[in-house]
Amino acid sequence: MDDSEALDAYSASIVRVVDAVLPSVAAVSVRTARGAGAGSASVIPGDRLLLTSAHVVESATDVRAAFSDGSEVGARVVGRDPLSDLAVLRADDDVPPALTLGDAAGLRVGQLVVAVGNPLGLAGSVTAGIVSALGRSLPTGAGRIIDEVVQTDAALNPGNSGGALADTAGRLVGVSTAVAGIGLGLAVPINTTTRAIIATLVNTGRVRRAWLGIAGTQVVLPEPVAERIGSRTGMQVAQVIARSPADLAGIRRGDILVAIDGATVVTTTAVQRLMVGDAIGRRTEVTVWRNGALVDAVVLPQELVTAP
Repeated sequence: MDDSEALDAYSASIVRVVDAVLPSVAAVSVRTARGAGAGSASVIPGDRLLLTSAHVVESATDVRAAFSDGSEVGARVVGRDPLSDLAVLRADDDVPPALTLGDAAGLRVGQLVVAVGNPLGLAGSVTAGIVSALGRSLPTGAGRIIDEVVQTDAALNPGNSGGALADTAGRLVGVSTAVAGIGLGLAVPINTTTRAIIATLVNTGRVRRAWLGIAGTQVVLPEPVAERIGSRTGMQVAQVIARSPADLAGIRRGDILVAIDGATVVTTTAVQRLMVGDAIGRRTEVTVWRNGALVDAVVLPQELVTAP
């Protein structure tokens, strides 16, 4: 295959993705008490459902979704989760066919992806690029870290938020969420975790999470401790919220958290993953390294309260 044939094949693959994805990606206009905003959303399987970024529809009082075929529908927020930056909308009328949900766990660095959205108010814009990196972490405005974020060099701009990141099969593998710099776009992955979040938002409108009331950073453990627990790192507690579950259990600033219910804790995100809704109010054993000794404590996690 010569260069021109390779370029033709590349172009054809992009066109196939665009033909499959573009009709099902909407330009979203939002009104709030503070003014107006814009973003994008993708039609997903379900009864007139659209998937977008939580920050796009924050405090929305009116939502409209316009598609490339010229149709426009009103929509309401079914549920939003600021901690994953995902939200689900339900359209008031019929919408184009749903995109197939893919799995970002199958992506590889260097793989071709296509971003479809509405940057800077330019409806139906398409950019192509590659997966630049996988497994990135993205801090949210709600103070949590989104895991396994997909980094791409497909050009993203304001207004792309909530738009589709698709693979060459036209499957939705990510939701565009942030522009981290020139040539650096980030997308929340579609994977087992986010599928569960989407389903929960559809069914209940919100995602419940547990809360310990601590903040900290990853540190390297002393070698004897590392050998004993089978991990080189733990989370050193930098802050304990007064009257929080951790405070009531006797956790102190300076403690190094090494295990929760027997599961090794190596990072702050590991703690987040363990604080699922089922942990709320459940007796939870934690182990910390304090003053040269392993100390066990029992915590009763509370429900994490976030802004609506």
